This record gives sequence, structure tokens and C-alpha cells, in this order.
Amino acid sequence: MSDKSIVVAKRDNGVATITLNRPEIHNAFDDELIRELTQTIEKLDNDSSVRILALAAEGKSFSAGADLNWMKRMAGYSWEQNYQDSLQLASLMQTLYECKKTTVAMIQGAAFGGGVGLVACCDIALASEKAVFCLSEVKLGLIPSVISPYVVKAIGERNAKRYFVTAERFDAVEARQINLVHKIFAHNEFANSVEDFLQKTLANGPQAMYQAKKLVNLVANRSIEEDLIRDTAQRIADIRASNEGKEGVSAFLEKRPANWFNLKSDIE
Repeated sequence: MSDKSIVVAKRDNGVATITLNRPEIHNAFDDELIRELTQTIEKLDNDSSVRILALAAEGKSFSAGADLNWMKRMAGYSWEQNYQDSLQLASLMQTLYECKKTTVAMIQGAAFGGGVGLVACCDIALASEKAVFCLSEVKLGLIPSVISPYVVKAIGERNAKRYFVTAERFDAVEARQINLVHKIFAHNEFANSVEDFLQKTLANGPQAMYQAKKLVNLVANRSIEEDLIRDTAQRIADIRASNEGKEGVSAFLEKRPANWFNLKSDIE
């Protein structure tokens, strides 16, 4: 096993996997890991060969949130030091949430505290049936403040109030019911099931995937008014007239696989 806190694996098919590699402490994170993870996401987001960015973890747990030794150091921090430290975590969450690539969380075990934040920041969350979740901050007299914008957006206000305040543990089935995760797979088939999911997603048009994610960000929480209607009409016209759009429609009509990879991108 690598002695690195983060292991990055890039594959020729366009999947880049970032694996949290601190299983001995349940992949808890500290300020150093936060900086490294933020920089790694930024680098892969700017890599044109990457289509899907997957976030995984080694060992039994996905992430237990904050490292206990880091928390001990924070206990002696001044207000200003705590604020600056929290901004680093906020930057990680924002970087992951705003990543241009399709992001997939692969939750094979427990995700507590900030680990739930990582899950909520990803576009797609795939969980093992053995995954368990907990927003545990109030047990320590704290609040899940930095991760709250992403968790509330994922699970809604009422669910957030419940789980923020009770700090109760909940399983993968409950996580799916509240929209924290999208799919649950058998634990002993988790890796194969995730791989099959990724392969099916990779069959889609690369630019279409990128533009579809931008589209969601554009229309979310916006009133359906003339400017939005015209913007969405322009976007579908752009992609219909693009090399990829023409290839995709032609391949469908000709009942053949689309050849995405010899096409020159002609939309932004």
C-alpha cells in the first residue's frame, strides 16, 4: 500500500480516481490533507483528458471527517486561526462542488461529519449497502457549518435540521431516501457495480456531459422567464450544430456506436 495520503489513478478511458489513503485513521482529514486534496482536484479539473473524477477511499471507512490530532491543535487556536483554518476546508468543498468534470463519490463505508460534505459536493453518489452516515458535529459541541451549503442543497432544509441536530446515524437506504446518495450496490459487488456504472456513463458525449452539468447550474433555482428560455434555446441550438451533436444524432439514426474521440470540440 502507498504511504501517500492521497493516491491518484488516471485511466485511458477518461476516469481519474482520487483515493483517500489513511485507512488507519478512517481517512480522517487535517489541514495538510485538505490542501493536497484541493490542489489535486484543481489539477485534474484542468486536465483535458479527464472526463469523470471519482472520489474513493481505502479501508473500511470513506471518511470520518476531522482528524482527532488536528482537532486537538484547533482547540488551542485563536478565533482568527480557526477562521483561516475553516476557510481552507471551505475552499476544498467549493472546489469539489464547482469542478467542471462529472464528479462521483464512491462510498464503501462510514462517512461522518466532513465526509458527508464530500459526498454532498459530488454530482453523483454511489454507496455500498454497508455505508453509514452521520452529521456528528453537535456531539462535540460544534456545527457542520462549512459543509452546510452543500448538504442542505442535497438533502433539503427539513432533513438537514433533523440530522444536524440529532447527530443520528443512518444507513445507505435512508441516505438514498433523503437524496444524499443515488444508488446502492451490494457490498461484495461494489467495485464491479461502480465500474459498470462509470462505463455506461462514459458512452455519452464528452461535451454533452460537460454542457449538461453547466445547464443544471444555470437553471437551478431560477425563475422561468424570457431570458432563461432564450438561453436554454441557444444552448440546444449550439450543441445540435456542434460536431459532437451531429455525430451523436447520426450514430443513433445509423444504429452504430458514436465516435466521440476524433471530433474537434467546437462549443465552449
